[in-house]
Amino acid sequence: MTIRGPHRTRDHPDRCFECQRAIAVRLNELMRDAQQAGWNKAEVLAAIIDMADAESLRMHVNIRLSVETELRKLMKKRDV
Repeated sequence: MTIRGPHRTRDHPDRCFECQRAIAVRLNELMRDAQQAGWNKAEVLAAIIDMADAESLRMHVNIRLSVETELRKLMKKRDV
């Protein structure tokens, strides 16, 4: 099943809820497939949460590194 794209602007208060609705079917399919493979629901949820948390931390690290890189460039320009 194809995931629908957003219809709201990035700053709209319901955008996160819209995303949740868009991915709900695929998430339920993933949960069902993992349980049919022998994992229990708590294990599957814990794995999904851990993976989402790790991805979020990586995203924040990448943003921080990007900002630090830009600051270094600006500092070099200032020193020249």
